[in-house]
Amino acid sequence: MTPPFVHIDVRAPRFAAAVTSVVLAVALLTGSGWLVAAQAAVFAVGALAGLRFSPYGLLFRALVAPRLGPVREREPETPPRFAQLVGLLFTVVGAAGYLLGAPVLGAVATGFALAAALLNAATGFCLGCELYLTARRVLPARTA
Repeated sequence: MTPPFVHIDVRAPRFAAAVTSVVLAVALLTGSGWLVAAQAAVFAVGALAGLRFSPYGLLFRALVAPRLGPVREREPETPPRFAQLVGLLFTVVGAAGYLLGAPVLGAVATGFALAAALLNAATGFCLGCELYLTARRVLPARTA
């Protein structure tokens, strides 16, 4: 996982959630397992390589951030990166459902991912981030 000292612009995850919401809404409306799989690939890059390498993170830094002005607030990358992992799990199940002939499973899993992305995009509340922070409080810390 990412070292705790990596920080990101707080506006980037919300932008990514907005783009994700559009992608997943279109996928849900069309029943496209391939589109859900493409979103899963985006989540995989963010979860495994880091948010600064995520396609939506690159898009944010190249096109959006310069128009917003300087970064005023940063946050640790780890909670949003964990949220990407949660999104990856839901979209893998969604894509598998659609592509393997279980469209109800595909729609439900994609719908859950869409609901979380919309909540983040609209309010800035990240369910995956909160899940990460709750787990950190509840689970005992590992010792080296």
